[in-house]
Amino acid sequence: MALSLTPGQAADITQAEPLLDQVAPDAFLADKGYDSDALVETLQKRGITPVIPPKANRREPRKTDFALYRERNLVERFFCKLKQYRAIATRYDKLANTFLAAVTMVCILFWIN
Repeated sequence: MALSLTPGQAADITQAEPLLDQVAPDAFLADKGYDSDALVETLQKRGITPVIPPKANRREPRKTDFALYRERNLVERFFCKLKQYRAIATRYDKLANTFLAAVTMVCILFWIN
């Protein structure tokens, strides 16, 4: 598992490649926001299966394994559980490293249980 904290106005796709350098997955499950030719190319070079539905405005839509894409609900449920902790959902901490430490601690609790 790898975590990265970004400013609220930064797009999530900017952290995809740096986080992938820290883990070695077999497949990359993501929503349409990650549908980028550069990211898909990087994934294919590393031997990672991209499971990203194509955006509606894509001229030539890529095929997607929607049976595998349904497993993405595990990630969504994880974030839902994470937001049950009030301090994380409302981000009371002013410092980024303190907030990241709280998120890491809750992730460890989930992992242990």
